[in-house]
Amino acid sequence: MNKLTWCQQLLMQAGLALIGLFVVVPMWGLVYLAFDGSIKSKPMHFRIWPEQFTTAIFNDMWQQPYQTVSFIALLQNSLIVSFGAAILSVMFGASMAYAFARYRFPGQRIGLFGLLGGALLPPVALMTPLYILLSMLKLRNSLFGLIIVYTALAMPFCIWNMRAAFQAIPLELEESAFLDGATPFWTFIYITLPLAMPSLAVAGLIAFLVGYSEFVMGWLFVTTSDNVTLAMAISAMMGGAPWNRLAALAIMMSAPVVVLFLLLQRYLLDRLLIGGVE
Repeated sequence: MNKLTWCQQLLMQAGLALIGLFVVVPMWGLVYLAFDGSIKSKPMHFRIWPEQFTTAIFNDMWQQPYQTVSFIALLQNSLIVSFGAAILSVMFGASMAYAFARYRFPGQRIGLFGLLGGALLPPVALMTPLYILLSMLKLRNSLFGLIIVYTALAMPFCIWNMRAAFQAIPLELEESAFLDGATPFWTFIYITLPLAMPSLAVAGLIAFLVGYSEFVMGWLFVTTSDNVTLAMAISAMMGGAPWNRLAALAIMMSAPVVVLFLLLQRYLLDRLLIGGVE
């Protein structure tokens, strides 16, 4: 492979530095806004350091970020919805993905392309049928209803992702377990699932992020403040709340996602090849 000349190296490093600035500067802008007590509405200028440094904004967001609801209540709703969507997406998606990967049955190809079409559809296109369905089931204004909605949004991606992982696992490993007397169910639990764990972790994380960050569809199904999530609270504050309060709440909201990423980094980073078999 030919080495880059000093001019090419300089251009490449300058391009990478420019890309880095587009990533770092907005993040720093969010941080300095959250600690600047001088902002009463929208910031007029970008500053390197807050003009009036304070941590009182975080205390205010902790106590009552949205109407009469505390941050803990909003966080609890968000975690219930997002973890519920992640668990259901992985649990039901893994069984369906395994069926698509290992078995042949009528309508298999149509079903796969149907799932792909569902993954490509914008979430807004599913609003009306989901609204009618949840209204019929009397689940529209509930956290369980939101879990069903976000599971439906995440399932197509989870199935396609985990199907590729199951296909990458050699069939001979499962056949060896069958010869040793293992049933198909226990072979799936003890042999197939551990080998596909990286893809399961990625699918679960994506489903978690769908439920944790989505707010447009949430407002269609939730009508009481008791079931509002953090993402929905931030979207409701966009109308008139000072931007430093929005920035503080956004930083507080991102903390659980960072913790979850640290817990799953073994699967997300060490095993970058999804579905790889050791």
